[in-house]
Amino acid sequence: MTNPSVAEPSPDGPRILVENGEYWLLNMGDLAMLDVTIRRLRARWPRARVGVLTETPALLGAYFPGVDPIVPWGRSAWSPAGPLVRLSQAAAPRIVGPYDVTRLRVGAWMRGTGRRAERLLRRGRPAPAGGEGRPLDPVGQASAGPAPNTAAALASSSLVVALGGGYLTDVDPGQTTRVLGLLEYASSRGVPTAMLGQGLGPLENPALMSRAAEVLPRVDVIALRERRCGPALLERVGVASSRVTVTGDDAIELALAQCPEVLGRDLGVCLRIAGYSPVSTRAREIVTTGLRLLAQALGAGLTPVIISEFRSEDRRSTLPLVAGSDHARRPLGRFARPQDVAAQVGRCRVLVTGAYHAAVFALSQGVPVVALTSSRYYDDKFLGLAGMFGAGLELVRLDRDDLAERLTAAIRSAWERAPEERAALLASAEEQIATSRRTFDRVCDLV
Repeated sequence: MTNPSVAEPSPDGPRILVENGEYWLLNMGDLAMLDVTIRRLRARWPRARVGVLTETPALLGAYFPGVDPIVPWGRSAWSPAGPLVRLSQAAAPRIVGPYDVTRLRVGAWMRGTGRRAERLLRRGRPAPAGGEGRPLDPVGQASAGPAPNTAAALASSSLVVALGGGYLTDVDPGQTTRVLGLLEYASSRGVPTAMLGQGLGPLENPALMSRAAEVLPRVDVIALRERRCGPALLERVGVASSRVTVTGDDAIELALAQCPEVLGRDLGVCLRIAGYSPVSTRAREIVTTGLRLLAQALGAGLTPVIISEFRSEDRRSTLPLVAGSDHARRPLGRFARPQDVAAQVGRCRVLVTGAYHAAVFALSQGVPVVALTSSRYYDDKFLGLAGMFGAGLELVRLDRDDLAERLTAAIRSAWERAPEERAALLASAEEQIATSRRTFDRVCDLV
């Protein structure tokens, strides 16, 4: 796949505003879903204006030429692209990305320094009425409502689409609040709204549940990527079943397009370590030893797969697993395209992963998965994905005493089963893509 084709937008065409979930564009799973959605929108409306909420407008231009970057705290919505964005549309993400992300990091550091100085100045003085300010989410947006430029873009949009992700959950209250506020603002102004490829929950926080009950019943179409948790959660907050459908993950379409004709020979690995995915030192050592011994025994290349580049979280936790191994493959560079990552996964016979979208890329190409988890959040994500494909995924808990034995057994079993499971996994991928496309057509009919 190459970049989506670009037609000259028409001033009279529809304006589609996309909430991508990850505003720094550093997650290959989110980029894959965004890629598929932009292609589908352009196929439906070749001259529509597609806007994406982002904090990295130049990087967006490099990944998706012709798409409007909507910076929440920018100055104008749906305005002509500036010279930097126009220049970036002719450049590769690996050229533009370091500049855009460094700019954001410096800005975040300066804001943090300013807030610390303000707190020092306020010491010994009474706090202003209402406290020191409203809580901010990870991109600096007040939780009370959309940022000014977001609101301006919403007011003149024909359709608002919130793309899938595991962000409506107790694990990420800031983003949950932001997305619900955006959808509420749009629906209150008569703008059709849709949520695609969503993975919901766990969501038990009373305040977040209350907000979900206020907003989600008003969303016109909600497409879920799994049956395990999402439907029951939506029923609890009062969403009519006629507005809900289960489609699978939209990234499946991008991954299947990269599928090789024959099963690969590598052993892929991606380890996610984060606050919502804790991994002990002991577990890391066991996984490292197990992977290296099995790669040698199976005669397999050991391929590091990077899904999230945010704060280099997957790179920092995955590359040490293969460093120094005689079987190690070279990792892809930062700011790769999601198609490249999916193709890398397609060269594997088995994938061992703690990152959800690496598993999506694998199963979509007929590659069995050994899923590493240490939290209910990831249990639900992986088991929901397993339920959609029906086979090909085995869960291994990283906090079990018998981790070494279970990991070795799971990888060997997946390696042996891979040829016989491939056809069923590919057929399931095709079926989910067809359902996803039908639901997308239903969303477009809202305009």
